[in-house]
Amino acid sequence: MKLVLLSGTNRSDSNTRKVVAQLEAIYCDLGHKPVIVDLAELPAEIFLPSSYAAKPVSFARFNDAILAADGLHVVTPEYNGGMPGVLKYFIDMLKFPESFEHRPVAFTGIAAGVWGALRPVEQLQSVFGYRNAYLYPERVFIPAVHGHLGVAGGITTPEILARLKTQAAGFADFVWTIKKPE
Repeated sequence: MKLVLLSGTNRSDSNTRKVVAQLEAIYCDLGHKPVIVDLAELPAEIFLPSSYAAKPVSFARFNDAILAADGLHVVTPEYNGGMPGVLKYFIDMLKFPESFEHRPVAFTGIAAGVWGALRPVEQLQSVFGYRNAYLYPERVFIPAVHGHLGVAGGITTPEILARLKTQAAGFADFVWTIKKPE
């Protein structure tokens, strides 16, 4: 089973990427080695206006990772009450409709504020629902994320770590149920 973890910001050394690393370890403990798609690694040429008509060759690995995924786990921060613009732009640059059509998707939101990225996750659910993805209902919201990350970047709050583990295990089962070979 091919799982992709999407780090939903292009901010370098982001807390989002730290949570993605934590989820990667959790999925590995469950016997799955996810592929990481980190928007901080997007090629600069994808932001040229000409990319709408013809995607740069350097974008292919990002597009191919999404198309090859059996399941996609999106980790998004909250920027100004919404999802990062780069995340929406990335979604817009992917092949339509096959990038998300009938693809299982899970969401984890992080924020400095008290709601843990509730709004961006709801926005993403709307976009992915429009794209006919299968939305995994168990979302995890991490409010005041700075207080839950240790010096090395891992989650230090047992309750949040337990919620991430439950979400990952449930999502892996959800993906397997939908995508299992006949």
